[in-house]
Amino acid sequence: MNKSVVIIGGGIGGIATALRLATRGYKVTLLEKNETLGGRLNQIKKDGFTFDTGPSFFSMSYEFDELANDCKLTPFRLLPLDPLYTVHLRGHQKPIYLHKNRRLLAEQFSEKDFEKKFDRYLKKCSSLYNDTVDKVVKKNFDSIIHYLATLATVNPVHLPILYRSFWDQITRYFDSDEARQILSLVAFFLGRTPFDTSAVYTLLSYVEFEHDGYYNVDGGMYSVVQKLQQEMEQRGIIVVRNTEIVDVESNNKTITSVIDRNRQRWNADCFVVNADAAVFRGTVLKKKNYSEEKLLKKEWTMGYFTLYVGIDRKLPMLDHHNYFLGSNYAHYVPAVSKNLALSEKPYYYLNILSKYNTTCAPDGCESLFFVCPVPNLIYKPSWEDREEFANSIINDLSERLGIPLEQHIVSKTIYTPLEWQERFNLFKGSGLGLAHSLTQIGAFRPSNIDEDFKNVCYVGASTVPGAGIPMAIISSKLVTERVVAYFKRL
Repeated sequence: MNKSVVIIGGGIGGIATALRLATRGYKVTLLEKNETLGGRLNQIKKDGFTFDTGPSFFSMSYEFDELANDCKLTPFRLLPLDPLYTVHLRGHQKPIYLHKNRRLLAEQFSEKDFEKKFDRYLKKCSSLYNDTVDKVVKKNFDSIIHYLATLATVNPVHLPILYRSFWDQITRYFDSDEARQILSLVAFFLGRTPFDTSAVYTLLSYVEFEHDGYYNVDGGMYSVVQKLQQEMEQRGIIVVRNTEIVDVESNNKTITSVIDRNRQRWNADCFVVNADAAVFRGTVLKKKNYSEEKLLKKEWTMGYFTLYVGIDRKLPMLDHHNYFLGSNYAHYVPAVSKNLALSEKPYYYLNILSKYNTTCAPDGCESLFFVCPVPNLIYKPSWEDREEFANSIINDLSERLGIPLEQHIVSKTIYTPLEWQERFNLFKGSGLGLAHSLTQIGAFRPSNIDEDFKNVCYVGASTVPGAGIPMAIISSKLVTERVVAYFKRL
C-alpha cells in the first residue's frame, strides 16, 4: 500500500512538492485554503483584464528545469527578456535599460570605467554564488552545529561579506549614486531594502546578469501554476480547495490527522505544511516559541501595496519590467519599511503583463501591475488612506509619462498588507515572511522538519532556504528528501 502524504497549502512550494512526491509513488492530497492554487503566485481576472497578483519575475530557470526533469514534465514556454528591466530615475531624461550585454549596459552610465567596475563586481558575485549555493542553500541541515561546520568549509575570502549590507558591498565597487541605486534594486526581491539586506545576496546580481537572467512566461506567471495543476491531475494528486486547516490530532510525537474549519479530519502518514512555517507552528500547533509575542520579536519582511489597473490605451514607451525611483534614494529607501509619508513621491515597480501577453488585456489596452514597498502591519496597521496612496502612484506615473492615466482607467483593484494578511495568512502582512537576516538564514531559520512531530515537514515561506519562487522550488526538493528519509526510517 502506498504511503500517504497530505500537503497543507497550494502555493508553488506545495505544488512542486506534491509533484515530486507523487513521482516517487506516494499517495498525495493537497489542501488549499482559497478557491485557487498558487498562493501569492495568483491571478485576478476582472473587466476583461488579467493580472498576475504577486511574483512577476521569472528567474533561475534552471531550478524549474530540474523540477521538470525530476517529475518528467514538459518544459515551460519562456521568452528571455532583453532588457532585463528598465529603471526610470527622477530628473533623468532617458531611462536606463538593464541589458546583459556589458557594452550596451555601460554606455548608459556616466560613471568612469563602469564596465571594468561591473566586471570586477560580477566576478565577486559569481565567486560568492559558486562557493555557497550548493553547500549552504541547496542542503538540509540537522542542527546549527551542522550548519556552522558547513559554513566553515566555504572559502574564507567571503567572511567579511557577512558583516556588510548589500549597499555597503555595492559602494565598494561603484562611486555614483546612479550605479549604486540601480544595481542594488535586486535586494528588494528578498523583501527588505539594500540597506538592511546582507551583502551575501549580491550573488543575485550574478544570477541576473550572467548565470540566467529573466524571462516572460507565455500567458503570464500564473500559467506556471495552471500548467503544474494539469500535471497534478494527470498524476492522480487529489486537490481540495476552500479548506483551511485549523487544528491537529496527535499520538505521541506523530500527527495522525489535521482538522479543517468544518471539523473534517484529513488522515495521512506524513504531513507537509506549505503555509508560513513560523505562523503555522504558532497558530495551529500552538507552540510557545511561535506565539504572537515571540513572532513580533523576529525580523519580518516589509509589506507590499499592490495595484492592478486596466487602461484603455497602450504604453509602448514602457517595458515588461519597470522601476520608478525618486531623487532621494538614500533617505526614502532605508525608511520605507517602517515609515511611509504620503508627502513623499512613491518608489514603485510596474509590470506590464500585456506587453508580451496580448490576451491579458482587450485590444488596444494594457494590464498594469504596480508594486510599492510599504511598512507591514506592525508599523502601519491602518490603510484607510489606500485610495490616496493608490492615486499618488498613478499621478506620479502620469506626470512622468505626460499622460493623464486616471482618464484611461477601466479597472482598478487594490491590495494593501491587510488583504495579503487575510488571504494568505501572512504575519502582519509581511510580503515574504521572515526576513533573511544573519540570525534567520540557514539553520537559524525555522527548520523544514518539525521540532516535536516526526512526521511533519515544511516547505516555502519562513523555512529553508528562503523567500521567492526559485527558493520555493529548491525548498520542495529539500522537503522531499526529508519525507523520503522519514518513510525509510519506519
